Amino acid sequence: MSEVEPFVAGLNDNTRHKVVDLLNDRLADTISLTLAVKQAHWNLKGPGFIGVHELLDDVADRLRESSDLIAERAAILGGFARGTTEVVAQKTTMAAYPVEEHDIQVHIEALRERFVDVGQKIRAAIEEAGEAGDDDTEDLFTEVSRQIDKDAWFIAANAPLKGNAQTA
Repeated sequence: MSEVEPFVAGLNDNTRHKVVDLLNDRLADTISLTLAVKQAHWNLKGPGFIGVHELLDDVADRLRESSDLIAERAAILGGFARGTTEVVAQKTTMAAYPVEEHDIQVHIEALRERFVDVGQKIRAAIEEAGEAGDDDTEDLFTEVSRQIDKDAWFIAANAPLKGNAQTA
């Protein structure tokens, strides 16, 4: 990390460097998740289309807000936000999203899996930021975690209930 004047007091250089790396790791996953949501939004078809289609636009907007919080925190700490497509493609830990899929239920399940995965990594980042001594970044990740969990729930609520087979 190039030395840039940090805009926060009370964090040593080692903590700042560690937290900026952590922020950038989760930034890559959050951007990747945003792109997966848009991929589903553009391509899904099936019962309940319009509701899910519109929901995914709102979810993508909230994910972009979360990405912005994460990226700005990295800059505030004197680092650089690394959110280009090249960096995201290299650093994301999220599983690749299917690009040739139409079935709405396949998209819902694929998104649910990725929201759970990214949510777990964000929760781990909460703990890592706390252990590093950066309470503000810990709080930021908590805020992002809550939104990811809520959006995962919104998306998954569109899946058929298991054990409720309909008979003709």
